[in-house]
Amino acid sequence: MLDRILTVRVSRITRETAEISAYELTHPWGRPLPPYDAGAHIDLHVPGGFMRQYSLARAGHQGQHCSSYLIGVKREAAGRGGSAALHGRVRVGDLLAISAPRNTFALHAGAQRHLLLAGGIGLTPMLAMAQQLLRQGADFTLCVFARSREHLAFGQALADPALAPHVRLHFDSAADDQKIDLAELLAVRAPGCHMYMCGPEGFMGAVQAASAHWPDGCVHLEYFAAPQGAGDGGSNEAFTLVLARRGVSVAVPPDQTAAQALHDLGLDVPTSCEQGICGTCVVGYAGGEPEHRDFCLSATERKYKIALCCSRAKSGPITIDL
Repeated sequence: MLDRILTVRVSRITRETAEISAYELTHPWGRPLPPYDAGAHIDLHVPGGFMRQYSLARAGHQGQHCSSYLIGVKREAAGRGGSAALHGRVRVGDLLAISAPRNTFALHAGAQRHLLLAGGIGLTPMLAMAQQLLRQGADFTLCVFARSREHLAFGQALADPALAPHVRLHFDSAADDQKIDLAELLAVRAPGCHMYMCGPEGFMGAVQAASAHWPDGCVHLEYFAAPQGAGDGGSNEAFTLVLARRGVSVAVPPDQTAAQALHDLGLDVPTSCEQGICGTCVVGYAGGEPEHRDFCLSATERKYKIALCCSRAKSGPITIDL
């Protein structure tokens, strides 16, 4: 579900690696595009009927409109078809439909230091974050993990003389003494430090294991897809939503999500990925015991927030802030 649809033109396609291409998107008539902060993503309608979410890979001018958006797309052989359609069918000059940027992975305003960990194509939001932090004069380090230098995307941006001193590179193909040791890197959390991570499932699991002792509210993550096998273990039982502001109850049958049940009643609940990874459908709740199935909320956030596209109730009704 899109709050606002924009038409953009593909003005440039750059091959970053054998698997990753960067797409520059501009307004067809040269008009400015809506502003955004680092960590934001857009919904992109891809030929073939796909809609996918892509992080904006360049820092915007905070509060100011932009001349273009930049996304990076890795062709996933085992994906759901969106990346293959982009790589195989989209050409310079094509018009595409996108959403206005939304941000569910923002930098923490109160952090004294920022540690950015990017695995593979997970570099896209992290590069924008690093560029924004650089402009702000903030204390930060960007650690980029790739299989080899040939698999490193956005190498030119990372080599920018102003940004390069803040960047550490890890290549799986390098000698052990040239790699980043996650356990060592994350063993001690510097005062006021917040960590952000994005990358493939194995990378995310390794970082989470190495940072398990970090305070929950200081670790921020974004998945590009739900982990393999997610949602296979739970059964879907019918449950009831209580809409606190409207004073009404909504039955959610086993074959529907909460978001779908609300849409059927004509209630405008924004959704995007429908996998529980982007956070668009998250609302507050004040009563009940949710069965959380998302991959975007921290343990602390799960005490008062719920993702309506995937999560359900363990028992009894769930009272939500709608």
